Amino acid sequence: MNKINGKTEVIGVLGHPIEHTLSPVIHNTVSEATGRNAVYVPFHVYDEASKNAISEQAEIEALVRGAYNLGIKGLNVTVPYKSAVIPYLADIDPLAERIGAVNTLVRTDKGYKGYNTDMPGLYMALQKRGIVIEGSTAVVLGAGGAARAVIAMLLNYGASRVYLVNRTFEKAVQLSDEMNKLFADVIGSRSGVIPISVDNIDSVEVSVSDSSLDKAVAESGYLMFQCTSLGLKAGDGLLVDDDELYKRASYGFDLVYNPAETPFTKKLKSLGIKCDNGLLMLLYQGIIAYQYWTETEIGSDVVEKAKMNLCKAVYGDNLILTGYMGAGKTTVGHALAEKLGMDYIDIDAYIVEKEGRSIPEIFKEGGEEAFRNIETEAIRELGAKTYNTVIATGGGAVLRDENAKLLKEMGRVFYLYASPEETFTRVKGDTGRPLLDSDSEQQLKDKIIDMIRVRYHAYMRTADVRIDTDGKDVEKISEEIISQFK
Repeated sequence: MNKINGKTEVIGVLGHPIEHTLSPVIHNTVSEATGRNAVYVPFHVYDEASKNAISEQAEIEALVRGAYNLGIKGLNVTVPYKSAVIPYLADIDPLAERIGAVNTLVRTDKGYKGYNTDMPGLYMALQKRGIVIEGSTAVVLGAGGAARAVIAMLLNYGASRVYLVNRTFEKAVQLSDEMNKLFADVIGSRSGVIPISVDNIDSVEVSVSDSSLDKAVAESGYLMFQCTSLGLKAGDGLLVDDDELYKRASYGFDLVYNPAETPFTKKLKSLGIKCDNGLLMLLYQGIIAYQYWTETEIGSDVVEKAKMNLCKAVYGDNLILTGYMGAGKTTVGHALAEKLGMDYIDIDAYIVEKEGRSIPEIFKEGGEEAFRNIETEAIRELGAKTYNTVIATGGGAVLRDENAKLLKEMGRVFYLYASPEETFTRVKGDTGRPLLDSDSEQQLKDKIIDMIRVRYHAYMRTADVRIDTDGKDVEKISEEIISQFK
């Protein structure tokens, strides 16, 4: 993170509760990646006596004005303040004013201006996936606050019609009426929001051939948005469990992002339909807010870095195993992945699959330097797309400074150390390691001693934790690593 000093710009988030906010992951990653001298911190706002969120208007006004007077460059606002802060803003964006909620405050000469980046964030996430909203038909599941925001986004960006499906039909009718009135000038001659009860979901199917869903929609598919809390808890099901409803979708988006896979996304994937979870919305609403605060454009490489750090924060960091040949990286790696419920990748195996040739063949054709170049590129690729994964490296991966840096960025690094004597016992019969080709056992022993001596500093420089493996079985080694990793 950039060094904090007297010129550091302060950005933050106001809310209660706020302890588990993921916003610092997004914004501090962007600041660090772009070299901006800024820090993002959560501000826990509550009444000390009651331990509840402050609710008096005078207190909220003092909060907004106090933040401005302290020179805070920008703020995010969470529940319960998204509407409460509006009277104390110097200005408000028309879209935020229409829906009556802000989540981003941007510093101006006269005070803060309020924006709502939730809807634009979802829209940007859909754009990045190639999803077209204008002229589309959508099916929204649920009729709570999340559904309200999604419907607002759909109407604002030109959806032709929105079918609102909810277990309580009266609530669907109420929200439909509210949104149709709120966006009446935008809807124009379009259909707007049409309420449907879960108990009457067959009407969607039947209406494909008549007045409700026209034939064009049946052929092209509609967009689906899962806006209930279903999926947050183990054992949750679907609001509607009817394959016929999902089969006609062209794309689905679940606002739930943890766990990564929900009953909704599982259903769509089983039917071969493209879908995403809510992590993309969380990411892009933050990116848009950061651009408002700093008046800068955030490049795609920085966005991807923020996305990866966000995935690690939500779904779990990577666990990296380094060590000399025979240290047990593969065996221990498989055991750890199973115990922790993580994926497993062996970098050497990844290289073999990618290159379509064995490591001895790569060495024979291009020498060690060619292999190391391939290895560096593989580490870079994996660092950009993996999280919640146990990754076993090749024995010499840490020798390059660039690799060491990439591995430390990729996750928490554990160095599996085995003594030269133990290493010799483990690898003496292995003929698949080009660097260990020897004419005699003594020559092999000498090679191992020399290579471990030369590489030891590189292993220790890269590692967060050293694990001694001599005389220990896989179970014992795994237990030690898990205790340190957690």
